[in-house]
Amino acid sequence: MQSPHAIGHHAFRPSVMGRNGLVASGHPLASQAGIATLMAGGNAIDAAVATAAALGVVEPAASGAGGDGFLLIYRSDTGAVSAVNATGAAPRAATREFYLERGGIPMRGILSVSIPGLVDGWLIAHERHGLLSLERVLEPAVSLCEDGFPVSHQLSGSLSGWTENYASDPFTRNVFTNDGQPLGPGDVLRQSDLGATLRRIAAEGRSALYEGDVAEAIVAFSRSRDGLLTIKDLADHHAQWTDPIHTTYKDHTVYETPPNSSGHILLQELNIVERFDLQSLGCNTAECIHLMVEAKKLAFSDREAFVADPDWLDIPLRGLLSKSYAERQARRIDLHRAATDVPAGLPGSHEDTTCFCTADRWGNAVCVLQSIQSGFGAGLIAGNTGILLNNRMTYWHLEEDHPNCLMPGKRVRHTMNPVIVTRDNKAVLVCGTPGADTQVQTNLQLITHILDFGMTPQEAVEAPRWRSLQNPMESTVPHTCEDVLQLEGRFSEDVREGLARRGHDLRILGDWGGPGSAQAIAIHPETNTLIGGSDPRRDGYAAAW
Repeated sequence: MQSPHAIGHHAFRPSVMGRNGLVASGHPLASQAGIATLMAGGNAIDAAVATAAALGVVEPAASGAGGDGFLLIYRSDTGAVSAVNATGAAPRAATREFYLERGGIPMRGILSVSIPGLVDGWLIAHERHGLLSLERVLEPAVSLCEDGFPVSHQLSGSLSGWTENYASDPFTRNVFTNDGQPLGPGDVLRQSDLGATLRRIAAEGRSALYEGDVAEAIVAFSRSRDGLLTIKDLADHHAQWTDPIHTTYKDHTVYETPPNSSGHILLQELNIVERFDLQSLGCNTAECIHLMVEAKKLAFSDREAFVADPDWLDIPLRGLLSKSYAERQARRIDLHRAATDVPAGLPGSHEDTTCFCTADRWGNAVCVLQSIQSGFGAGLIAGNTGILLNNRMTYWHLEEDHPNCLMPGKRVRHTMNPVIVTRDNKAVLVCGTPGADTQVQTNLQLITHILDFGMTPQEAVEAPRWRSLQNPMESTVPHTCEDVLQLEGRFSEDVREGLARRGHDLRILGDWGGPGSAQAIAIHPETNTLIGGSDPRRDGYAAAW
C-alpha cells in the first residue's frame, strides 16, 4: 500500500517547505523556537542557538547545558564551511589509575561526568555569526523553562524508565517527578532553576557558566558527591573553531567535523561506496546494504586504530580520506560474503544525543549535534543551577595502549558528526542524527537515499534503517557487543534472506525500532526553496516560514 505522502518512496508525513527559513529538530517546540528567531530577523546561526537551548529544555534526556557537541556552519556570502568543537575534556583529577582502583568507569553518577563544553560553543558561534542579541536568542528556551511545557508520550516513557534515579535525588525528584512519580503525558514540566541559569548566560555570556556563581555552584555540587570537577576545569575550557574535513561524492562536497569527532568515518564510507554502482544494486536491497555494512566495518576498524583527540595523537587523516586509500579498501570487500575479521587498513601518512538543522532565506545553513551521552546523562542535576550533567566519561577506554585511553585534560573520542553537503560551492543538503555509533551509518543511508536514489528529505528519514554492531568497537563502556546486523522490521523477507546468505547475523527490530532521530534539510538549487524532513521515531518535527 502506498503511504499517504509518498513521492518516489514511502513517507507518512509530507516534506515541509518554506522560502524564508526552516528548522528540523527532535521536538516541535524547539523547531518553533528556531522559526520564531528567524521571524524576528535572526539568521540560521541565531536560530541554531535558539533551537539548541530549547532542545535542552524540552528534550532533557538527550542534550542540554551540561553536555557537549559540534556545530557545522555554512555561510552563503563566502561559500565557506566552518566547524565548532564544543566538547569538554576529562577533569584534571580523572586519571586512568583513579578509575581502575574503583573497578572502572561508572555508567551514572558524579564520576561519569566530564567538563560540560556545549554552551561555550553556542556562544562563540553566536558572537561571530549571529544578528540578534543573545537575550533574544535564548528567550524561547527561558520561557519554556519558566512557563513549562507539556510532557510528550515519548518523554514520559523515558522518565518512567528512570524513576529510581529521579526519585532518589532531591534535585531531579523536584523537576522530573510528581512526589516521586514520573511526570505523565500532558503533565507540565517546569525548570525554573535552569531558566534562571539561562538568563544569567544571556546577560553575562561565558563567564556566567565557566567562571562565576554558576560555575561555583556546579563545583560545589560535584564536591558534595565526591566528584572531580574543579573551578579550574571549567575556567580552562574553551570551545574551538576548527577547519572541517571533507571529501567529494558524485559532484558534491561532503563536509564533516574533524576528530575528536567520528565524522571521518562517514567520509571514508562514502569514498568506498563511490567505487560501486549503487543504483544498479538498488535502493535498500540486500546487495546495497551488504556493501554499505562492509564499508562501515572497514572505517570503524580504522577509527579504533588511529583516531582520538588530535591534540594528543598524530592522526593520518589525509591518508584515511584519500581516494587511493578508498580504492584499496574497496578491494577488500567481498560482495558475496560478510567479513568477520576486519583489521585496520594502512592509510599511510597522507543515547543519547540530539540533532537539528537550520537554514535561512539568505542561504546560510547549520547542522548541530549535542548530547549529554546516555539518556538523562549522569542522572544528576547540579543543585540549584538546574543543569542536568552528562555522563560522557563512559566513552573512555582504560587500556593503556588504546588511542582513546583516558588522560586528564584530554578530550574523549566522540560519535557526533553533523553533515553539510554542497554543490558548486552552495549548500544543498544539511543532515544528521543522534544515536552514538549508528550516526555515521544512518548518515550514509540518508546521503545515498537522497543523492543516489532521489528521495525527498522526509522519505529519507522515514526509510527503514539498519545498524551494524562491531565487537569490540562500541563507543560506550564496556565497548563490547555482539557482531550483529540490526534491521527494522519493514525490510522485506527477500532482503533478510539475502543478507543472511552473505553471512550477516541478523537481529530484527520493530518496524520503527531502529536507532536515531534523523533530521534533514535540502535546498533547491534553482529556487532556493527549503525542504525539510524530520524523523517520526521520536518527537521530531520540521517547521518552515
